[in-house]
Amino acid sequence: MTVDPDSAISLESNDETHYFCSSSCRDRFAAQESDSDSTESRVGSIRESGKASDKQQKAQSSPQSPAGRIYTCPMHPEVEQVGPGSCPKCGMDLEPKTITRDNDEASEIAEAVMTRRFWVGVALSVPLLVLTMGPMVGLPIRGWLSPTIEGWLQLLLATPVVLWSGWPLLVRGWQSVIHRSPNMFTLVALGTLTAFGFSLLAVIIPTLIPKTFYEGGRPPLYFEAAAVIITLVLLGQVLELRARKRTSGAIRELLELAPDTAHRITDSGEEDVPLEEVQAGDRLRVRPGEKTPVDGVVREGRSSVDESMLTGEPTPVEKGEGDKVSAGTLNQTGALLIEAKQVGSETVLSRIVDMVAAAQRSRAPIQSLVDTVAAWFVPIVIVTAIVAFGVWATIGPEPRLAHALLAAVSVLIIACPCALGLATPMSIMVGVGRGAREGVLIKDAQVLETMEKVNTIIVDKTGTLTEGRPRVTEVITAEGTSEAELLSLASAVEQSSEHPLARAIVEGAKDRELNVARADDFSSTTGGGVAATVEGQRILVGKRDFLLSHDIELSSDLDEQSQSLQAEGRTVVFVAAEGRQLGLLAISDPIKQSTPDAIRRLHELGLKLVMLTGDAEATAKAVAHELGIDEYSAGVSPEDKHDYVRKLREEGSIVAMAGDGINDAPALAAADVGIAMGTGSDVAIESAGVTLVGGDLRGVIKAAALSRATMQNIRQNLFFAFGYNALGIPIAAGVLYPVFGWLLSPMIAAAAMSLSSVSVIGNALRLRRVKL
Repeated sequence: MTVDPDSAISLESNDETHYFCSSSCRDRFAAQESDSDSTESRVGSIRESGKASDKQQKAQSSPQSPAGRIYTCPMHPEVEQVGPGSCPKCGMDLEPKTITRDNDEASEIAEAVMTRRFWVGVALSVPLLVLTMGPMVGLPIRGWLSPTIEGWLQLLLATPVVLWSGWPLLVRGWQSVIHRSPNMFTLVALGTLTAFGFSLLAVIIPTLIPKTFYEGGRPPLYFEAAAVIITLVLLGQVLELRARKRTSGAIRELLELAPDTAHRITDSGEEDVPLEEVQAGDRLRVRPGEKTPVDGVVREGRSSVDESMLTGEPTPVEKGEGDKVSAGTLNQTGALLIEAKQVGSETVLSRIVDMVAAAQRSRAPIQSLVDTVAAWFVPIVIVTAIVAFGVWATIGPEPRLAHALLAAVSVLIIACPCALGLATPMSIMVGVGRGAREGVLIKDAQVLETMEKVNTIIVDKTGTLTEGRPRVTEVITAEGTSEAELLSLASAVEQSSEHPLARAIVEGAKDRELNVARADDFSSTTGGGVAATVEGQRILVGKRDFLLSHDIELSSDLDEQSQSLQAEGRTVVFVAAEGRQLGLLAISDPIKQSTPDAIRRLHELGLKLVMLTGDAEATAKAVAHELGIDEYSAGVSPEDKHDYVRKLREEGSIVAMAGDGINDAPALAAADVGIAMGTGSDVAIESAGVTLVGGDLRGVIKAAALSRATMQNIRQNLFFAFGYNALGIPIAAGVLYPVFGWLLSPMIAAAAMSLSSVSVIGNALRLRRVKL
């Protein structure tokens, strides 16, 4: 096949660019390349960014990184490479696109190394602060040490902090310059190296420093500012790494719901095999108390299975021959023999994990605003620092050059946009994880942002508002006949029928634990009804006209009740025996117990509700009236649903569509936000942006609440970031000095900068406790 290089997915390997039709093909190719290449020849590639740095290549060949694993940037998803590294555009650590059951050793090592660098920075910065700040609190440092010895001691303490602890930050700053993508590390590197370089020169060759810079007869030193800046930025990095670890840990907990091994049945007996070796078609034994290893179908046995990890429902589900079971669900009472159908990444559990991981990496549209501002922000800050230096050096008080350098470095540090870079992805990451815990799976960040603006919810009826399967809801008997007798006789006849209504009658008798006799001489009339002999009686079950055609006299009272039930959307089945009417069975798809409360709460959120169904007008009208649906339309086809959604959008409505069937897939894809019931078809789930694992309409409320809470959290974070910079930069430049005599030191600026990052992270983590 051929692909268009302008739109295809690409990957660089061994100085060649390869193009692929899909990400899965690209990933398989990357894995093969990684396995076949030697460690020395492994070359990471970054789409749109050229080849990775030497440091990244070493990380890629590390044994801690699984062969061929693709890593990407949460802020810039177009950046991808084989193996871990850092993003050349924003400097953030790259994250694996897929999360495995095993801990990501590369990420563990990265966190451990960054933590170690931070604590070394703390250990050396504290005595450095004592040396520089001690005299301000009365410590006679200058009496203990000469200026020369004190200067060299400060250099000795600051050098490891800047050049070892801060090395990753400096490298990222340099990469941002090379790739012409200024970011927070550009400012960190520029500010700290300026302060450190000036101080180094002042200690080694003080004669090169103009006298105008001197304070107290010697050049000023800013070692403590450089060291504390590095240490505080490292603190922000450690907090970010730990927050991401907690999030990936939650996803890994989902993966660990499946067992490590499976009991495979072969011709030679039963054997325990690792889960990775199980293939589709294998027969597996699931014993009582064990978790199902893969998605499959029950071939032998009967048991109750706890599916709460998928559906959120605490009541176990009965499983027998032919029923589907999902990986990670808990088998409770009996042994089951299942045939594996979906294994590995194809299981429902794995697809849930992939959806959550992809959503956590995705970017909301609001992030484009942040990116645009950041692209202009860094150059403006650098210009501001230059202007501040020029103004102070020209018209500032003596020592002018010292004040000028102080103002310029402070501007560079306090403007560091790390909080800006964290504002959106941190909230998205935590919000998506919070939703997953509640059974609300968000496909990407754009869906999360759009969901907040939705004003119209369109719902399907069957399986969304209702339980999705017909049930006997009313049993009405003629005089002299009991409900048990009526239902058991009807069930005896319907056992031989394949009609959906017949199955509802048989299930109704089972639910009531009735004894059902054997039926003989079964006959069926298409479009009419069925008849059979049960315990010597000829039983008729079917439509009203079917009984009339057999000369059955119908009760006027029962006839009136049947018309009333039909007006309410029920399907009425007439039952007679030996020429006498026994009664009526009303069959309907009952409304879920949770639906009325969900509808009420959605109305409280100010949302308009529309029901589209392929069912009959009478049934649709009855359901809409009972639930208080704002609008409804009956007898609609999948194309009609799609066109209805498109029409509403053209009229200016922001539409969310909730459904569970294959027939809902076009409308789900056409809506601003598609919401699939997790109990529905795979096609519906793939077409939707939100999946409600439990199939409960109350999940729509959770999705709406989650989107509103997350977007509010993002706006709060952006306020912390933008507002802080808007206020801090002028103060750092010295605009308050003529009035109040205030001039920030670079160290105070660094503390304020880190405080903004900590506030953003802390605010984002509040989403973990938000009430949905």
